Amino acid sequence: MLYRKFANRLEEFLKNEPRKILLVNGARQIGKSYIIRYVGTQLFKNFVEINLKADKEGQGIFQSVRSKDDFYLQLGAIAGNKLGSKDDTLVFLDEIQSYPHLMTMLKFLNEDGKYRYIASGSELGVALAQTPSVPIGSITIEQMYPLDFEEYLLAMGCGQKTIDGVRDCYKKREPLNDSMHNYMLQQFKLYLLVGGMPDAINKFLENRNITQVRNIQRNIHSLYRIDASQYDEEKKLVIRNIYDLIPSNMENKKKRIIIKNIEGKNGHKQFSDYVEEFEYLTNSGVALQVRAISNPKFPLLESESKNLLKLYLSDVGLLTNLLYGTNINAVLGDMLSINLGSVYETVVAQELHAHGFQLHYYDNKQRGEVDFLIDDYDNLTVLPIEVKSGKDYKVHSALDKFIATPDYHISRAIVLSNEQNVYEEHGIMYMPIYYVMFMENKAIMAEDCIIPEIPVVPK
Repeated sequence: MLYRKFANRLEEFLKNEPRKILLVNGARQIGKSYIIRYVGTQLFKNFVEINLKADKEGQGIFQSVRSKDDFYLQLGAIAGNKLGSKDDTLVFLDEIQSYPHLMTMLKFLNEDGKYRYIASGSELGVALAQTPSVPIGSITIEQMYPLDFEEYLLAMGCGQKTIDGVRDCYKKREPLNDSMHNYMLQQFKLYLLVGGMPDAINKFLENRNITQVRNIQRNIHSLYRIDASQYDEEKKLVIRNIYDLIPSNMENKKKRIIIKNIEGKNGHKQFSDYVEEFEYLTNSGVALQVRAISNPKFPLLESESKNLLKLYLSDVGLLTNLLYGTNINAVLGDMLSINLGSVYETVVAQELHAHGFQLHYYDNKQRGEVDFLIDDYDNLTVLPIEVKSGKDYKVHSALDKFIATPDYHISRAIVLSNEQNVYEEHGIMYMPIYYVMFMENKAIMAEDCIIPEIPVVPK
């Protein structure tokens, strides 16, 4: 079984939050159902799983359910011998986006308190937007992602103690020794090929046959395109076109979405005409969005542009499959003719997003473009990150201009590359690309922060 960090969050929720229902959102094929099933059967005597997508495509017995009594009747008919009490029964509603009316009903099922519930879906953001009454206060939404690089390392047999040792070097801003650096960089490049989809990783562990791994990735990519086409008859071709354009957009100089390329029309459409399509791709988890910032300030949410956007595929293995197929030397070999810039940017976006960061990039006509901007909560400022795949990792004129702008109040910057050494120069910290696996959003990942009581003011 592949180790997933999400299992710990899931177990903690089910043990410590009995008053709410957890909704697990994420793209299809990332292992949501598997990990919920595993944790649920470990913690509860009775585990009932209902795939609502399969129900909708089959008998449709939950399609006409409009009250909690109707729900209990159908639930009892298919799983009556597995139903106990709230203390020992977990009901798992998989693919709940298939029935938006059941999402509204979660509030009443939760208040009734007969059983514990958990739900998952691949398009919950879309479904919630279509739900007449979102059960605010009764649900907690958690996002799940493909395996990140640390989880991949564990799957490949790298021990937790080894990873903790690498983490210590990251925290101390020290480089790894030669042999460990070469090992980590080689594993990182393999991760670019295999990606984080559980089926692809399991197949790679089984026989290291990249052709079979690519077949799995190709099927997943096709599945994502099919899912997109089911969203809306009028919008399906547009959604598929945007999704198909992501890899080629990454090869452009600006790398952002070019509106005129979506439908091949000049001057007829604006960014605002495609907001729903962009939201579908990001809410369904098949793409990651990075919004532009031209005049950054902390927090970045206050200064993001609403009409400039980059989209990345949510799994780097899907991208390298589309770009290079079974030619592994394009990634593993140092071929001067191959520019891996878009691949490196994609994996960094994937890691940062999985670790809780809202992603932005810097786009300024006078100063140029910086790959990523994230909120620096330690210094209450903005942290720019530049990603370099080649040997010219110290060439970054846009980043230099960004740092030198007094109005931005930048205290530090990071350049990620294949280089082994870790050092600071002119306010820029240079570190190996694989150290990105330890960058976490402290605002949401930190331990409990207790505010001390204010002393009583004496009279």
